[in-house]
Amino acid sequence: MSTPEQNRELVLTAFDTLFGKRDYEAAQEFWSEDYRQHSRHIPPGREGLFDLVRALPATLRYDNQLAVAEGDYVMLYGRYSGTGDAAAVVADVVHVENGRLTEHWDVWEDEASRAESASGLPMFGDHFPPDRAG
Repeated sequence: MSTPEQNRELVLTAFDTLFGKRDYEAAQEFWSEDYRQHSRHIPPGREGLFDLVRALPATLRYDNQLAVAEGDYVMLYGRYSGTGDAAAVVADVVHVENGRLTEHWDVWEDEASRAESASGLPMFGDHFPPDRAG
């Protein structure tokens, strides 16, 4: 049985492998063949996720700000950018079983610009990105 810290590192490595390196062959080792997807943005299964990433521009970038693990669940708070649309700030929740990602949920929101932010504070990090600073 893996520890929460091991699960946290596994999920961070899996996200980097798929979204950062776009190494689909290596990513297969992280995502279960029976992967269950609960996102409104992502087609079902491991191949649905991989096909979505393949269809996105090569400029896609995932930046993680926070990773929290409890038992077999890991929550990542990060930003997806580089798709040509406004960046999205996302909380991804992943279930890990036997060293593989088996299930995923997310909460997805377009990143607010300084003008759109009622609090005047950025949604991700400590400053607004240049394209959202106005």
